[in-house]
Amino acid sequence: MQQVAWELSLVLMALVAVVFLWVCAKSGADRADAATVAARGYRWRGPLVWLMLVAGVLISVGTLRHWPLRAYASDVGPADVVVQATARQWSWDIVPDTVPVGKMVEFDLHSADVNHGFALYRDATHVVAQAQVMPGYVNRLRIRFDTPGEYQVLCLEYCGIAHSNMRAVVKVVAGS
Repeated sequence: MQQVAWELSLVLMALVAVVFLWVCAKSGADRADAATVAARGYRWRGPLVWLMLVAGVLISVGTLRHWPLRAYASDVGPADVVVQATARQWSWDIVPDTVPVGKMVEFDLHSADVNHGFALYRDATHVVAQAQVMPGYVNRLRIRFDTPGEYQVLCLEYCGIAHSNMRAVVKVVAGS
């Protein structure tokens, strides 16, 4: 689906660029009899449009070249461990809460009430993975833990007055 969205975006951007250039070329022909001062200003319009077009294409290719979702698509197949994580104001219910290091873990994320944000922190400042948790929908988050330890689960979506107390721990252990 991401590939279709990417290709459609490129086609639509090209279409907008063609229409823009056509309008610019047409408006220049209509103003051929304009005063000398105005003609001097329009003299730079064409090269500037081409410069912006080339810069836009180079910036798009340079920043979108490493499409981040493609890396995850190669890791399909059944998960080694499935964890059920249910969010509710203001707690997490995570079963099981202990998973093995090096195995593909799939978190099936549910919400019992409002929108929540599921975030796994390796330490106080390093987010390992995150996903949106919505009522009436199961969102699946896959991750392979490569370091054992305790990972904090915090809610990233403000969900009410006790939002800051919405914490849990997932233990990643060697073996199993």
